[in-house]
Amino acid sequence: MTDHALVPDDFIVPTELITPRFRLEPLGPQHNAADHAAWTSSIEHIKASPGFADWSWPPADGMSLEANLADLERHAADFVHRRGFTYTVLDTADGDVIGCVYIYPLRSDNRVTDVHSWVRASHAELDEPLYTAVSTWLTDDWPLGELNYQARP
Repeated sequence: MTDHALVPDDFIVPTELITPRFRLEPLGPQHNAADHAAWTSSIEHIKASPGFADWSWPPADGMSLEANLADLERHAADFVHRRGFTYTVLDTADGDVIGCVYIYPLRSDNRVTDVHSWVRASHAELDEPLYTAVSTWLTDDWPLGELNYQARP
């Protein structure tokens, strides 16, 4: 983690990405219960997603709703301070949380942007479309340079 902004001060950070099947909005405390339900129902699926094998999250034994709230508050603070950007992925049909996208500087080289995403196991078919939409969005609309975002098979 860095204390430096990931994007220039004059860049207007997008507050949404909308596709026919899902939309992204900044992750925050208001998503706590739905976010917690989404990832705790899909731990094995998330761990098997590209980019998550060497992450310590999600914890295999889960975490309390209170600890999840603290995590969401940290992500929201990072967003406000422009250090990193975490978006919740919502189903356009019912508005339920179906995944998450993390956009942060790579720990070993803050000139590279590290991107991770996951979807619920019940929405596994959206993993590749989410990857494609986010890759295009970040490349076309963000001033990020090199992306480290593992392709989907």
